Amino acid sequence: MPKEVKIFDTTLRDGEQTPGVSLSVEEKITLARQLDKLGIDIIEAGFPISSKGEKQAVSKIVKEGLNAEICGLARVVKQDIDACIDCDVDIVHTFVPTSDIQREHTIKKSREEVIELTASAVSYIKEHGIKCLFSAMDATRTELNYLIKVFKTAEEAGADIINIPDTVGVMIPQAMRELTAKIYQNVSIPIDVHCHNDFGLAVANSLAAIEAGAREVQGTINGIGERAGNASLEQIIMCLTSLYNVKMNIRTEYLYETSRLVERLTGIRVPPNYPIVGENAFSHESGIHTHGVLVKSETFEPGLMTPEMVGHRRRIVSGKHAGMHGIEAMLKDMGFNVTKEQLKEITQRVKDLGDKGKTVTDADLQAIAEAVIGEVKKKIVNLEELAVVTGNKVIPTASVKLKFDDKYLVGAETGVGPVDAALNAIRSVLRGIEDIRLTEYRLEAITGGSDALAEVIIRLEDSKGNITSARAAREDIVMASVEAMITGINRMFLLRERKK
Repeated sequence: MPKEVKIFDTTLRDGEQTPGVSLSVEEKITLARQLDKLGIDIIEAGFPISSKGEKQAVSKIVKEGLNAEICGLARVVKQDIDACIDCDVDIVHTFVPTSDIQREHTIKKSREEVIELTASAVSYIKEHGIKCLFSAMDATRTELNYLIKVFKTAEEAGADIINIPDTVGVMIPQAMRELTAKIYQNVSIPIDVHCHNDFGLAVANSLAAIEAGAREVQGTINGIGERAGNASLEQIIMCLTSLYNVKMNIRTEYLYETSRLVERLTGIRVPPNYPIVGENAFSHESGIHTHGVLVKSETFEPGLMTPEMVGHRRRIVSGKHAGMHGIEAMLKDMGFNVTKEQLKEITQRVKDLGDKGKTVTDADLQAIAEAVIGEVKKKIVNLEELAVVTGNKVIPTASVKLKFDDKYLVGAETGVGPVDAALNAIRSVLRGIEDIRLTEYRLEAITGGSDALAEVIIRLEDSKGNITSARAAREDIVMASVEAMITGINRMFLLRERKK
């Protein structure tokens, strides 16, 4: 088991191969900067030969002068390798299929020809004074003695590191551990591992390979990639940090931030229950759990990993499973001080709402508390006017007039649709006062018919990390969205006032 492991990120290459994902050059550069901030050792920036845009992106990322080494992918083909060299990458990652099924049906080469291609490609890369990472594609379905022969050929040709890819995700941890151990016994250069998640074992297989001597591990942020994706880097990193006590260069406090950026740029949503970076990763609703966590977080959290370690936050959530301790903690965070009788009544109303199948938002809890306490609602922001223009060959545009205290704020913004334009306009006119981010938007329920009633739920976050949510229901989706936005903003300002 190595004491230190290098992290190889392939979000920009294998991650971008996720069906439906296509990153622009600027988006790739933005992600590369964030990965460097996270402390990734090697960034696989792309496959330069695949397109002009891809080659341009790799070249520009190299010129960013990042701390991470930049890698380009190439088949064992001179033209591919030259494209990587033209980009001035630090590492060329060259690969060739070695399993019989891939060798015979994809490249139509004999075993001997694959050996010759391996030696030729690695030698050509090393002649140019560049680091070489060699991968035997579909290694885990390759006959063992032949696989070792291919790896030894790459080593003798000058490869700096070899990679064991579980290309179609068919390994189990014990088999991955044994395979890596046998290769470790036969080569003297470092071993890398690249696992796919077809059976949900990519992270477990990656860790098993490290246990057997692999000193570098590949994966993607949020586990994105072809089919069921790649090994999730954030899961591997936190397992190595908290469970294995292995050293890395990673700044774990940027994991959540990096995950959210990848989610936003790729459009691939992270499930709420996703480990480490999911919204519910450190959330608690059950009364028993919330009581325990509020007394000592380790009661219902690992302890070896805290939300602060990954840049996340702990949340106590209201709902039908909630207990009074959790509700009281949430109310205090909102600035409410309630009596025992008021707390009992508020908790019961929350449970009643949850029993009806409703999602109990922060806005619901706040409204219930205000009703029980008898607090008068105060509106700081009022919608005075709203106009939205949309149509065929027309960029959706919204103009808005808000009243903030005694001031009138006017502005306009565009969007991908009328709802987006309207919400952008509201945020835009308030930006000079507070930058409020829309972190979640969804249609919770829609009735049937052309006059369907749409229920919109939103979540907002301000620059200080305060979070509020609100909902509204109307036949007009734009107005329902705007109404929810205004309600959420008012709750945000009231929440901040109470905290003061």
